[in-house]
Amino acid sequence: MTNRIRKIALEEHFTAPGFERYSKVFTSLMDSASQARLAARLADFDDQRLAEMDLAGIDVAVLSQTGPSVQAEPDTALAVRYAQENNDFLAGQVSRHPDRLAGFASLPMQSPRAAADELTRAVTELGFKGALVNGHTNGVYYDDPAYDEFWDRMQSLDVPLYLHPTDPSPLPAAYAGHPELSGAVWGWGVETGTHALRLLFGGVFDRFPRLKLILGHMGEGLPMLRWRFDSRFAVYSHGIQLAHRPSEYFGRNIVITTSGVCSPAALQCAIDEMGPEAVMFSVDYPYESTAIAADFIESAPLAEEVRSLVCHGNAERLLKLSR
Repeated sequence: MTNRIRKIALEEHFTAPGFERYSKVFTSLMDSASQARLAARLADFDDQRLAEMDLAGIDVAVLSQTGPSVQAEPDTALAVRYAQENNDFLAGQVSRHPDRLAGFASLPMQSPRAAADELTRAVTELGFKGALVNGHTNGVYYDDPAYDEFWDRMQSLDVPLYLHPTDPSPLPAAYAGHPELSGAVWGWGVETGTHALRLLFGGVFDRFPRLKLILGHMGEGLPMLRWRFDSRFAVYSHGIQLAHRPSEYFGRNIVITTSGVCSPAALQCAIDEMGPEAVMFSVDYPYESTAIAADFIESAPLAEEVRSLVCHGNAERLLKLSR
């Protein structure tokens, strides 16, 4: 390890054998050389991954299956099987580097009960720190009351759900003729932020007040709009009743990571809006540069006690990671 500040990274991806069939929807947009480099980095759990972590001062990387994973599987029985296989595979990789790697479970959200059961197995038997779900499952969003048994189980286990981007379903007409807007440049953030707001305004956090939802990419742009959520919801509530102002769920139930956004101004905005205990460092490996992310968080104009919280303290508390 270097002398850099200790870091824990929460949005770091891998792929299990056979899961390439799901990610083709994204990788098919890359040239063949880029696809090969990405595939090699996603499949590596040793030399290259650990070397980059060492150079960046990342003590622990919490790994998750790259998108869209089993969220794209139309067959529920297959989704259950493949989620289990993915989680068993990841547990085996983590066991080889238990001081450096941890896991977020893949979940078959096609069935709320199956997802709850697999989450329980992953946490209690495999030692995972929570789960990462790649957005909606075939167009179904998780504010649906059918998912209450899943949220109840997650709250009981006291682990977070990382809500990761995916393509909107169906593709909005506004993106027609502009494929650059539908994915990571813009559309993924809008899709994921909207899903998070569905959970908030759908009362999920009122029914399960100890839930923790993690959003990447500096909160998918939501933190800077907290004031407006309160202002406009007071006028256009459409009869929805919430226990708190919309802004109060940020930091209480919704926390964020810096993955893929290395902007000091955006970081300071997020901390100002949500508080220093609601923001956590991440890279988005291997889609973003580990070195750039590490340099960014170390040079950002933060008080050192805040930097320590963002780099590792908040993740240690949320994921119950020991030093």
